[in-house]
Amino acid sequence: MTSRLVRFAIGAQPPARLDKALSRDVPAEEALSRTRLARLIAEGCVRVAGTVAHDPKAKVDAGAAVEITVPEAQESHIGPEDIPLTVVYEDDDLIVLDKPAGIVVHPAPGSPGGTLVNALLHHCGDTLSGVGGAKRPGIVHRIDKETSGLLVVAKSDRAHHGLAEQFEAHSVERAYLAVVHGVPEPNDPRLRGVRGVSFDPGGVLRITTQIARHRTDRQKQAVTFDGGRHAVTRARVLERFGEPAAAALVECRLETGRTHQIRVHMAHVGHALLGDPVYGGRRKLSQKALGEAGCKAAASFPRQALHAAILGFTHPVSGAALRFESPLPDDIVTLITSLRGEISGG
Repeated sequence: MTSRLVRFAIGAQPPARLDKALSRDVPAEEALSRTRLARLIAEGCVRVAGTVAHDPKAKVDAGAAVEITVPEAQESHIGPEDIPLTVVYEDDDLIVLDKPAGIVVHPAPGSPGGTLVNALLHHCGDTLSGVGGAKRPGIVHRIDKETSGLLVVAKSDRAHHGLAEQFEAHSVERAYLAVVHGVPEPNDPRLRGVRGVSFDPGGVLRITTQIARHRTDRQKQAVTFDGGRHAVTRARVLERFGEPAAAALVECRLETGRTHQIRVHMAHVGHALLGDPVYGGRRKLSQKALGEAGCKAAASFPRQALHAAILGFTHPVSGAALRFESPLPDDIVTLITSLRGEISGG
C-alpha cells in the first residue's frame, strides 16, 4: 500500500490539544480534517518531534516537527450499483445532483443498498480520489428520502473539507419549495402568538427554535426551547390556493440545516407540509375552498410536498461562485395544478 508523507512544524501559541494544533497548522492543500487527523493519530501515523503520537489530547509545543504518513485511500465497503443519476454539474472535486423522491442518500440499517452513495460509487468509479481515507463520495448534507431536489457531494478530501466548512458557517444558499396546509400570513394573529415566530421585512416568516430528537418517538425530531440544536427557517408565501385560501406554495430558506428542519418548523407553526406522514397529522383541506379535485390530489399525494430548488455555494477548490436551480418535479406540478382548480374532478 502506498502512502504520502506530510511534513510541517507547529506554529506559535498552539491549541492545548494535539489534534486541534495539527488541524490548525497542517498545510491547507492536504485537506485533512480534525476527524481524519484524530484517526491517523489512533493508527500511529503521526510523529511529533520524532516520536509516534497516540493521544489526540496531548500537549504539543510550538516549533515541534510533525510527520504524518497518509495512507492511500482504500476501496469503500459500500458496493457500487448502476442506478440512474441526474447530474447537474460535475468536475474533479465535486458533483451536484438532482435527486428524485424515493431514494435514500446514504446506506443505513434500514436501507443497506439502492442509495445515492451506491449510485455515485458506480458513476464516479476511479475519479473518487478519497474522502476520509476511503474511496467514497463525501456527503456534506442530506435531504430526506421522500424529498426531491439538489444535493452537492464531494469527490475529493479537499472539496469535502471546504464544503463542510461552508455548511458549518451557514454560508450555503439553500431554498426549498413546499406546499403547506393553510397560509402563513404575517397578519395572522395566531402566528404571532406561537413561540419562536417573528416576521422579517416583506412579510417573511422567521422560525427560530431548538430542534432535538423526539422524547418518545426516536424516528422523529421535535421543536424544543431547552437543549437541542439551534435552527432557523425563513418562509415566504409564493402562491395561495383556494377561496378562501386553504393551502399555499411556500419558499423556505434554511439558515441552519437540521434533520427534518422544514417539516418540523412548518408543523410547529400550524402549516405542516401536504403529504407529510410524520409531521402532517390528519388535517384535511376544505373541499368548499379547493374543490373535489384539489382535495383528492392533496389527500392522495404520496410524500411530503418538498423540493430542494436552489443550491448556491463557493467552489471549495477554484473559488468560483456556483448556483443551481431545479424545477419542481412532475408530481408537485400536478398537485399544484389540481389545487389551482385547473384539473376538474371526475
